[in-house]
Amino acid sequence: MPKHLFSQVDVFCGERLRGNPVAVVHDALDDDGAEIDAGLMQAFARWTNLSETTFLLPPTDPGADYRLRIFTPAHELPFAGHPTLGSARAWLATGGVPRTAGVVVQQCGAGLVRVRRREGALAFAAPALLRSGPPENALRRAVTAALRVEPSAVVDSSWLVNGPRWLGLLLRDAATVLALRPDFGAIEAIGEVEVGVIGPHGPEAEADYEVRAFCPGAGVDEDPVTGSLQAGLAQWLTASGRAPDRYVAAQGSVVGRAGRVSVELDRDPGQGRDVVWVGGETVLRVAGAVDLT
Repeated sequence: MPKHLFSQVDVFCGERLRGNPVAVVHDALDDDGAEIDAGLMQAFARWTNLSETTFLLPPTDPGADYRLRIFTPAHELPFAGHPTLGSARAWLATGGVPRTAGVVVQQCGAGLVRVRRREGALAFAAPALLRSGPPENALRRAVTAALRVEPSAVVDSSWLVNGPRWLGLLLRDAATVLALRPDFGAIEAIGEVEVGVIGPHGPEAEADYEVRAFCPGAGVDEDPVTGSLQAGLAQWLTASGRAPDRYVAAQGSVVGRAGRVSVELDRDPGQGRDVVWVGGETVLRVAGAVDLT
């Protein structure tokens, strides 16, 4: 099996080395030109021990520039946000040329995802939610208890499934979000749910919102900066009028990161639906080769 080009990209990095890294394996084909075994992909993702590791492949959809497979240390995902931006940056950095100037089209398990380039920055168009709406009362109570937060601090909650099975909770303020000390074992025991929380900062803060993501079932207790969750939260809160059409969310503060996620709502831009763009800085930090023999 050949060696592969390898990249590691820091995504949503508000400060140097304080975003969320993603590992990217380029041209993930074996000597015979076949896709490398999914078991090997999973093993490598477990070995990198990052929240996600991705594998770039030739597209099978004529509208795509490349195909992407995304793995956490525990399982494969049909879509994830920071791997989408980081993989697009890695693909461009190694000579990738999109079919349409200024727009990279990624094929993944969730379908085609557009990534736009504006003045060097990247943002992805949030895919439509596969499931939304309020959770069952019993689930909301279980999640609230696992977060160790008073029920009165939870303003609202909603399913935000866009590949990962996010359950989003709007808390009364950013201070409550930052103060959470969840019971990760209790979250994992609930089963088949990742939990995301958001709360507003005051007007004096640099960011408009604070976000945290808890996904112990995927092998990551707290994800540093999470594009798929940010996309779901943005779709939910802008549609309900609780968030403005443009804002900046901070994430990773409690785990020593300084993620900054920019959200922009494009109201029905000829697509038949509003489109939320989720973006941030992407910096190529590691470039080399990986031997998967």
